[in-house]
Amino acid sequence: MHKSGFAMTARISVLVLAAALFTATPLTARDATADRLPATGEPIPSFSRQTGLACNVCHTAFPQLTSFGRTFKLNGYTMTTQQLLEAGDSTGRSLKLDLIAPVSAMVEASATVLKTAQPGTQNGNVLFPQQLSIFLGEEITPRLGAFVQLTYDPEAGGIGMDNAEIRYANHAAVGRKDLTYGFTLNNNPTMQDLWNTTPAWGFPFASSPTAPSPAAAPLIAGALAQQVAGLGAYASLNNTVYGEVTAYRSAPKGGRALPDSASEGTLKGVAPYGRLVLEHQWSRNYLALGAYGMSARQYPTGTSGETNRYADLGFDAQYEHRAGEGFFTVHGTWIHEKQTLDASFADSEAANPTNTLNSFRGDASYYVGHHTHLVGATAGYFSTTGSADATLYAPGPITGNGSGSPNSNGLIGELVLLPWLNTRFALQYVAYTKFNGSKLDYDGSGRKASDNNSLYLLAWLIF
Repeated sequence: MHKSGFAMTARISVLVLAAALFTATPLTARDATADRLPATGEPIPSFSRQTGLACNVCHTAFPQLTSFGRTFKLNGYTMTTQQLLEAGDSTGRSLKLDLIAPVSAMVEASATVLKTAQPGTQNGNVLFPQQLSIFLGEEITPRLGAFVQLTYDPEAGGIGMDNAEIRYANHAAVGRKDLTYGFTLNNNPTMQDLWNTTPAWGFPFASSPTAPSPAAAPLIAGALAQQVAGLGAYASLNNTVYGEVTAYRSAPKGGRALPDSASEGTLKGVAPYGRLVLEHQWSRNYLALGAYGMSARQYPTGTSGETNRYADLGFDAQYEHRAGEGFFTVHGTWIHEKQTLDASFADSEAANPTNTLNSFRGDASYYVGHHTHLVGATAGYFSTTGSADATLYAPGPITGNGSGSPNSNGLIGELVLLPWLNTRFALQYVAYTKFNGSKLDYDGSGRKASDNNSLYLLAWLIF
């Protein structure tokens, strides 16, 4: 799923986790192709073992969260029914440890067939694994919890840090209403989000990493994943209003930890991120309406001189409805990005000093069946539009752009079978009506948008 980047050896200590709540760390790079990586949610058995609850309590069909799942995450992953190893007395506990190690694993295997093979390559690509992850997720203290993902990257042949969040949560009374508040330390803007609308957890929840994907995407849509660290504060009033402010800074993986003249995509200073959601639940229905945004100044190379500025503003909506043994969900998000390309324009890497980019994604799904087995179908639409820039979007085979326009759009259809709560089989088809600016000869080398249509078969197991 488009949204993972992994390239550093992971090392975690309790001292670092505790200190991280009070210190911010750096942020980073812009790579439009990051949007092609698979996006995985948080359906990890570690949390199921911790709470003593089946996966379907927190997930409608993983990785989509239910209201209870959102509450569990909001409260710092700290709810537990496990027997604990404890120290201290009745006035205070100095130690609480689960007797069962909070470790779970995930493996994805996939096959991808393109309508027209990429020149010089074999069609019908198989990945085993497409992704292999180890999760560490549990309550660390009564108010502090963690979700940490380590992933094997088959292309790089190495293991590195994937999505990670440390979350502190507490409660207070505001009049007669409950206020849940806390702090989040994470390495991927929007991965701390509670909804399946923002880029980190949005549909498609998994997709082919070998199929071509459009070149243009907003900065907030995955380009900073695992390349930043952000410390933020959030609050939810009576499960009605949610707000968050987080500051991100460069924390590059896979290279020098200290950005220097050879670094790419380093952020200047901190990049603020904000989130606001209004939510309401009634009868068998749930509705959330939200907005989110980020502003970042980024050095294309080095750590001094001119920067490019990206100002992203997004709006999103999520609707859920239960009907007997079935449930219906709708997600939608629209992002507007304003690009002020002082650095790229000065270096003749962009034809325009300013550009805009708009991204829309929407999907509707229906699942039916018992919680021991579910079948479902999802239909989605995606669109990217923006300013034409013949230098920024240059010609080139497959991933190039012959027209200089970033415009792309298409449809996604997916059939899903969950024979068990922790096993997902999916058949997905992506159909492009426009790719990198054109329907025909989009790359200047004769390739059509529909040549990139892909059939994708996925087996996704979590245990």
